[in-house]
Amino acid sequence: MAQQLERRHIEAPQTEAERIFKLQRDACRANPYPELAERLEHLRRLERLLADNADAIAEAIAADFGHRNPTETKLVEIFGSLTAIRDTRKHLKRWMRPQKRKTSVLFLTGSNRVIPQPKGVIGVATPWNYPLYLSVGPVINGLAAGNRCMVKLAANSQHLCRLMQRLCADAFGDDTLAYLPAVPGGEFSSLPFDHLVYTGSAESGRNVMHAAADNLCPVTLELGGKSPTIIGDDFDLREAASRLLYGKFVNAGQTCVAPDYLFVPRAKVEDFVAIAGELMRRRYPDINSNDYTSIIDTRSYQRLRETLDDALTKGARAVQLVDGDHDEALRKFPPQLVLDVTPEMRIAHEEIFGPLLTVLPYDRIDQVIDYINARERPLALYLFTHDSELQQRVLYETLSGGVTINHCIFHVLQHSIPFGGVGASGMGHYHGYDGFLEMSKLRPVFTFPKVSRPQLFYPPYGRSHELLYRVLNRLGL
Repeated sequence: MAQQLERRHIEAPQTEAERIFKLQRDACRANPYPELAERLEHLRRLERLLADNADAIAEAIAADFGHRNPTETKLVEIFGSLTAIRDTRKHLKRWMRPQKRKTSVLFLTGSNRVIPQPKGVIGVATPWNYPLYLSVGPVINGLAAGNRCMVKLAANSQHLCRLMQRLCADAFGDDTLAYLPAVPGGEFSSLPFDHLVYTGSAESGRNVMHAAADNLCPVTLELGGKSPTIIGDDFDLREAASRLLYGKFVNAGQTCVAPDYLFVPRAKVEDFVAIAGELMRRRYPDINSNDYTSIIDTRSYQRLRETLDDALTKGARAVQLVDGDHDEALRKFPPQLVLDVTPEMRIAHEEIFGPLLTVLPYDRIDQVIDYINARERPLALYLFTHDSELQQRVLYETLSGGVTINHCIFHVLQHSIPFGGVGASGMGHYHGYDGFLEMSKLRPVFTFPKVSRPQLFYPPYGRSHELLYRVLNRLGL
């Protein structure tokens, strides 16, 4: 006998997370379809919260990192969140409208429509590298779709989490939007959410999926991966270097969509190395620059040291791009190019997630495409070329989560296209309209026509039903 599966209910909360979940679930039941005005007000409150507390948010994130320039936080996290809110408010009325759908010819006088309805309580679990942007993005989609949201930040983001807990409690109340400090990951992901968004490592993503499966909870996973970058032979090398070095070394490379390894035409590799050093020393005079971010914690810093040491021991060559030694106290890790990489090195198959960029020479684009396709599908892919034929080849002969052509990472800030991975780099999408749909139940509604003869289909079956079957198929209906 098949085991019956059903969603777990929480009637007597035992933990703070369960208490807030029950508050939000009860609020959903009391108001299952918030109207446009209420959703817009929630988005306005979130916008004011971020804009009015930008300095405090940047300070809290800097405290979690040990050091990150507040201006970098405002540009890459706060501004990105604010512009996403404004874009959502602008389009939300249209997104909420029921969609008319074509009706089968057998039921011409009937009607079909699809109604986007709130799913309920959305869980959002995010990592430490962009803790505000990666948590606020799904929250924007969740509130726009009429849901309630609970957010868990990483253990390394607790200064920010405690700040956001206070701000959201004042602006919304725990029954609408709540950040939860110090909640264990397993406890959070095992709550019976109506949808769960998780950003983090593939290993943790598998654990999240296992926990969500017990509640039959749908999940959106953004899992990172090794994102390739290709410089075409036709593209100006200095301009390509200038653009991709920003995408790689912003936040000291601690970005899920950062370029992980770079293909350069073989004859231009040494020129690229020289140009990269010149550009990086101009941007960061040394690793103690106020603009250069610390590695998040000692374990991550040590992992990067071990990854580089492993490559050097096995014959790789490293080129440090700025002046200064490793600073273990401040966890400042010098940005470096790594060349002569071979497959047995850790850096060739593990996600780097730090200021190391592997540079690989190539002679033909077929080599590049084969290399990318032999590995797990990445979260992002970057191509520098004005050659439309080359663009088409790379786009249609590889597969990744998203693509930016002639720059890096900026596809993430486009509100009209979805953001998400594929295969090992994740599943599902959010941002903009696609995020609204992801956080909604697209409820199909068919209204049966007033004039019809449904009894033609009813049993007991006989010759008339056989004739009906043949006629319908002959008509191609």
